[in-house]
Amino acid sequence: MSSIHAFICELIRAANEVEKLTPHEMSRLLDRSVDTIRDLREHTDRVGNRRAKDVLIDLQVASARARDLSPEDARDTLLDAAEIIRALRIMQDGDE
Repeated sequence: MSSIHAFICELIRAANEVEKLTPHEMSRLLDRSVDTIRDLREHTDRVGNRRAKDVLIDLQVASARARDLSPEDARDTLLDAAEIIRALRIMQDGDE
């Protein structure tokens, strides 16, 4: 299992158990998501993708406010991160 796939699974699992996450854990997952998205964008030549830029900003804001997120917002944010990482991974696989 690739590390990207494992991270996507980790995000989905965290979204399904969001009540168990501390704000620090939530923030760390979101920060890792931002780093992963940036890395994948570099490797897929999709740096100009507006949706990816918007998601990065949203994830950074959510990470900073992790303590204030409702469980529903936290779940949706984690699932958004998983979705964009998955999409970028598919694009990367298509470019190879």
